[in-house]
Parts: sequence; C-alpha cells; structure tokens
Amino acid sequence: MTKTFRLAVGALTAISVACVAFAHGDVTPQPVNTEALPDVGEEWLIENPYRVEEVGLEVWQKAIEIGASGYNQNCARCHGLEVVSGGLAPDLRFIEAEEYGDEWYMERFIHGYTQNGVTRMPAFGELLGQKAAWAIRTYVETRPDDVQMEEVSPDLTVIRDQLLAGDADVEAVVNSLTEIAGGIGTLSGAPVADSVAYRAANILTADDTAMKRAAEVLTIGLSAAN
Repeated sequence: MTKTFRLAVGALTAISVACVAFAHGDVTPQPVNTEALPDVGEEWLIENPYRVEEVGLEVWQKAIEIGASGYNQNCARCHGLEVVSGGLAPDLRFIEAEEYGDEWYMERFIHGYTQNGVTRMPAFGELLGQKAAWAIRTYVETRPDDVQMEEVSPDLTVIRDQLLAGDADVEAVVNSLTEIAGGIGTLSGAPVADSVAYRAANILTADDTAMKRAAEVLTIGLSAAN
C-alpha cells in the first residue's frame, strides 16, 4: 500500500466526522443507466473491469461518460465537483487504480459508512448495482491532476481561441493537444487522464470540422480548472 493511498484511506474517519453537516445518508440514490456497458456478472468483482486495457477505448470512454453522470448525481455533493474534494470528504482521486484501491472503493460503495449510528454514506451496492459502481470508479480514477491542468491552461486557452476563430490548422492543433494530454497525469496512477485536452484531440481526430465542439470542451475544462 503506497503513501498516497494510505493517506486517502486514513483520512476517511477523520474527514467523515467533519462531514456531519453535509452527511449524505439522507440523499436518495439516483439510478444510473448502464445499458450501454458490457455485463460483468452477478458476483461482485474486486478489480475494475472497465479499464481501457481490458475493454478497449470505446467501452472505456462510455464507462467514463456514464460514471460522470452517476457520480454527479450521487457523489458530488460530498466528494466535490470533478472529484476535487473541498475537505469535507475523502478526495477519491487518490485511491489508486490498482486491485487494493478497487477493493477499498467497492467496500464503501456496497456497504456505505456509518458512524455512531449515523449514516455518513449510504450503501449504494444493491440500489445502483455493480456496473454503475465500476463506471463511477472509472470516471473517478481518470480525473486529471488539477495542478497540471492549471499549468497548461494558458496553452489550452490559445488553442481554444484559434478553434473559435475557425481558421486553425487542425492537424497542428491535434498534435499540440495530444502532446499536452500526454503530459497530464492522474492522482490515482491510472495510465490515461481523461483531460479536456485528450477529449478535444479525439473530437478533432474523428471530425476535423468539429472545431466549435472541441472549443466548447476546452472552455468547460478551463472554467473548471480556474
């Protein structure tokens, strides 16, 4: 168990106490539509089945999309938008993208967390199911390092403005975005960060006329980074 993971796990009890005023045991879990994801069986797994090296790029990206929706509906209130904790609950980005990190995550997801008879986190297992659990996990572990995002924000702003002007050299822009995305890591140790640079590069690679859509993705990401 590495230092960052120990810090995230060790902080759970202390931070959960601080989350009393915002305890989300009283929040009704919202269902997550996971029909687009491959089945994973009835028995609860101990390792994320939706990682890119296991299922390929398309399914991985769909898991992130579905996981983002599930997270924002059920988890963001305490754990923060974009999984950036404000200090009232554990910062889930530090739970490492390895089997032992998955086990800890699933234990909390399935059974929740109760302290002194008060539910600090509801048990999501039976309510949301395993596919939703792993989709949310995939979204969480692929969040980009926010410090690194801040560092590349000026470069991304320049690219965004070029795209909005409509006269950008798309091939050059894709190369720049790909290079920037390659330098952005995750706090979980997941090999690929689902950064806005990564997303925008993929959009333009698939459709070199989608400059406006790529610019919108960058705008949203830059707003979140700031």
